[in-house]
Amino acid sequence: MSGRGPVQIDADERRVRLSNQDKVLFPRTGFTKGDLVDYYRRIAPVLLPHLAGRPVTLKRFPDGTGEAGFFSKNAPPNTPSWLRTVTLAAPHSTKGRDSVRYLMLEEPAALVWAANLAGVELHVPPWRVGPRGGMRGVDRLVFDLDPGPPAGLGECVRVALLLRDALAADGLSAYPGVSGGKGMHLYVPIREAEPARAARYARRVASALEEQHPDLAVTRMAKAERPGKVFIDWSQNSGPKTTVAPYSLRAEECPAVALALRWEEVERGDPAALVFEPAAVLRRIERDGDAAAAVLSGGPALPSG
Repeated sequence: MSGRGPVQIDADERRVRLSNQDKVLFPRTGFTKGDLVDYYRRIAPVLLPHLAGRPVTLKRFPDGTGEAGFFSKNAPPNTPSWLRTVTLAAPHSTKGRDSVRYLMLEEPAALVWAANLAGVELHVPPWRVGPRGGMRGVDRLVFDLDPGPPAGLGECVRVALLLRDALAADGLSAYPGVSGGKGMHLYVPIREAEPARAARYARRVASALEEQHPDLAVTRMAKAERPGKVFIDWSQNSGPKTTVAPYSLRAEECPAVALALRWEEVERGDPAALVFEPAAVLRRIERDGDAAAAVLSGGPALPSG
């Protein structure tokens, strides 16, 4: 898709106005806003189910990823009338807001429109909103594995496998993915639970792993604690936290994707094989489908205690 002036495209039954499609968002590779729109339009069938019912926070890069981006929670004034929004209380707002009017990206045209805002990254909470807009319980645990150099993706793989086994012992199934950056994510479908309970359980699992493998894993956020270890961020399961959605692009030096994986890929232990650019992801999805589809089906209740 090219052209300097505004253009309009059809996305299902919507007409979406696009601008500056030649704008380069990833300077190293020449990946443009038009390429971003094209990716999100084509990945929509597998991405949208992971966004359904979840308020979306965009990370926007209108000047390209070579410049600082910003998180955009509030729906902008030019949000089209057909795009659903939901207003939720914001008790933890760092900007002193009482509420936030979130975007709900639930159809291909909404993804295209958000991409046209240079919304490179899509972040969602581990809970949905109900049909009347109220916040529901956490329905997926998220463990965000962030390596502290010189640790890297290889160490994240080791931690992911250990977490998988610990969760399986509690009757829970974990589904892995790369974050699109240096780390990994684990998604664990559960029956809806209060955010505080979900975070408490996730912390217990992470802390037990840290105790058993103190040279490999850490649960404390302080940078001084993390060199050579993998930080297990269990706090992603608390009410206000969000995590980049599966199949979202990431604003790295080169465009990469937060991609759901299969455990056999993780078990091979080859970090170089766990970095995916958009075109490869689209080919993979066409061939293999969504490796995280089972996350959408729900899961068992959290263990008591």
